[in-house]
Amino acid sequence: MVPNEVLQYHGIVELLQHFGWKWVGLITTDNEAGERFLQTMESMFSQNGICSEFTDRLEANFRFLDVTDMLNIALSHLPIFMEKKATAVVIYGESTTVLWLTSIILLITVFPLMEHKYKRTSLSRKVWITTAQIDLILHIIQKSFDVQMYHGAISFTIHSKEVPGFQKFLQLIKPSGAKADGFIKDFWEQAFECEIPNSDARRENNETCTGQESLQSLTSPFFEMSMTGHSYNIYNAVYAVAHALHNTYISLSNNRPMDKGRKLEPQYVRPWQLHSLIQKICFNNSAEGEIMFNEQGELEGGFDVTNLITFPNNSYTRVKVGRLDPHASPGNVLTITEDKINWQINLTQVPPLSLCNDPCHPGYSKKKKEGVKFCCHDCTSCPDGMFSNQKDMETCVSCPEGHYPNKFQDECIPKIPNFLAFEETLAIISISSGLLLSLITALVLGIFISQRDTAMVKANNQSLTYTLLISLLLCFLCSFLFIGKPKKVTCLLRQTAFGIVFSVSLSTILAKTVSVVLAFVATKPGSWMRKWVGKRLAYSIVLSCSNIQAGICVLWLAMSPPFPDIDMTSMMEEIVLLCNEGSVLMFYCVLGYMGLLAIVSFTVAFLARKLPDSFNEAKFITFSMLVFCSVWVSFVPTYLSARGKYMVAVEIFSILASSAGLLSCIFFPKCYIIVVRPELNNREQLMRRKM
Repeated sequence: MVPNEVLQYHGIVELLQHFGWKWVGLITTDNEAGERFLQTMESMFSQNGICSEFTDRLEANFRFLDVTDMLNIALSHLPIFMEKKATAVVIYGESTTVLWLTSIILLITVFPLMEHKYKRTSLSRKVWITTAQIDLILHIIQKSFDVQMYHGAISFTIHSKEVPGFQKFLQLIKPSGAKADGFIKDFWEQAFECEIPNSDARRENNETCTGQESLQSLTSPFFEMSMTGHSYNIYNAVYAVAHALHNTYISLSNNRPMDKGRKLEPQYVRPWQLHSLIQKICFNNSAEGEIMFNEQGELEGGFDVTNLITFPNNSYTRVKVGRLDPHASPGNVLTITEDKINWQINLTQVPPLSLCNDPCHPGYSKKKKEGVKFCCHDCTSCPDGMFSNQKDMETCVSCPEGHYPNKFQDECIPKIPNFLAFEETLAIISISSGLLLSLITALVLGIFISQRDTAMVKANNQSLTYTLLISLLLCFLCSFLFIGKPKKVTCLLRQTAFGIVFSVSLSTILAKTVSVVLAFVATKPGSWMRKWVGKRLAYSIVLSCSNIQAGICVLWLAMSPPFPDIDMTSMMEEIVLLCNEGSVLMFYCVLGYMGLLAIVSFTVAFLARKLPDSFNEAKFITFSMLVFCSVWVSFVPTYLSARGKYMVAVEIFSILASSAGLLSCIFFPKCYIIVVRPELNNREQLMRRKM
């Protein structure tokens, strides 16, 4: 008449998982059934991530002991209530288990020996979980015991329904009407502490039972007016036997023989004749409950989940808060209505926690402790770049692409696009500097054009000077290609245009330096270098050196051109919008070729630095190349260490600084003579300075 006990075990595990209780205590009876329960539950716990903090065994049979023995027993069970921190405690056994537990708790709370160690609130913070075999009953000697500690207990009970007429039946029960029923008389005398007239029992008090006592006046631990699951099963068991007998008699009456006087032979029903029939019986009882058995002869039914609510007068009531239905779909076998549950008022939170240690908050992950059960763990903060947004996460996880963890690492935030926008301070400074230097370059070009007939301008190869100034002007303007959101066109042009224009500038400087050297070497009588002096050589140097760089850039664009790209990893909180160079090798070939031109120009200018100043630009070119090389040598490590828009800003600064160095070192001394000291800008002065 009881559903399969394995279903109840699964229900306990699902209940613990529902409330997140992973650190629980187990109290059972000290017998074979209790040991079997412990072995089964420990196995199921380990499979479902639950640990038992302690297992305690109580005697299977309640017996009266003297105070000393009871105190010793209480002391042996003391650690459950004083040292263990598990909030959820599962109790397995019989109803006598509650008698033991209540007696132990009473001794712990009453005796002065315990007062300095025991805190009463620790008991009121326990959530007792009882199995269907247990009813909360007390013996008459425990009438003064406080049952408030059981408030909020959650119990699995055999599924039951209210049987019509049961309440009226209880109200009509009187000891005088129970003929030959010694149980009713004994119960009545114990429950109401009185003596029934003409009873064999003799009690110390002399009160006589009036017979008008009412069962409704008894508090719940001693008598429940509602039909419990146990009573409901007894009720159904009687009806199951009755139905089986009825069916058996019908079967026998149809087949029994008559005697000679045509009298029916008496019917005899043996117990074994009912056994197989009861297992196949199916009927509806008066409470409209369907009673049937499965193939193993077990009752087809589930369990109710009830919540115990106590009152100040030490009575209680049970409230149905859930159902354990074996026929429900997976995941819905256990249903709990949390709103109906009344918890202990001393709990710090509801539902309460029952864990080995505090849960790991979001932003942390669990770390296993050595030498303890797996339910106990430490909490470690998530590594950089990872997050956890739930409690007790086993491991931290990475944010989705395009997101990064916040300061507390408990959620992900979208990354901000990173590029050198026109409205940013760095961009405004770069644009302003580029425009200013472009205007200065244009002004210098205008001065040289307006003074093209003067000795100073003629002496410095006008065509190469104009070419150099125009290329420097374009270099300053090239810096604008690096500002703004990277696009396909700007990515294709920014490095190639800059490389070609700068190569033209360096080629022009190299041509001017070579021209100065050849001019002085060719002035020696009989020099074979005289045939190389002239504009043709200078133009050839400029065109050939520039075309090599142009060829490298064309090859770059043909093989693996730059393109707009997104860098998600280099910066934690930002998405870098950049121009992917395509081929890094080709990019460094462009820079390397410019470096080669600069080194050659610097070397030639350095060797020619002591030629007469009147015709000599070598000294100024030497200084300009020194500035140029210093800028670009420092550019490489700075560029490689920078990220995002700062990488772009480094390249813009290098372009502007190196171009400004060429402009200032080569042209400002000449502009000084042309504008400020025009009296020195004539052939006689140049010749005199030469002498």
